[in-house]
Amino acid sequence: QVQLVESGGELVQPGGSLRLFCAASGFAFSEAYMTWVRQAPGKGLEWISTIETVAGGRTYYPDSVKGRFIVSRDDAKNTLYLQMNGLKPEDTAVYYCQKTGDDTTRGQGTQVTVSS
Repeated sequence: QVQLVESGGELVQPGGSLRLFCAASGFAFSEAYMTWVRQAPGKGLEWISTIETVAGGRTYYPDSVKGRFIVSRDDAKNTLYLQMNGLKPEDTAVYYCQKTGDDTTRGQGTQVTVSS
């Protein structure tokens, strides 16, 4: 059974940094492309990043976070990370991880609030 558990979200001031974690179990994590998405209050889901397996090594971001967010993975720990720098109020959202292309695997999310 696929399980993804996000953590690390909290209240942070504009310009601050935060690192999110996604603990994976129940599937071959090292063989999966992984994705972060977010949902701001009153808005739809927004794709934030995708990381290939270690064999491919590539990462992908939308313009809204490119240069500020960094996705990475530790296959030995079955963990996905999202390093967020230069946070803005518009980054306030619930952040979710999932297997790329499979919305049914999305975790319960972690709340990130950017506010002074």
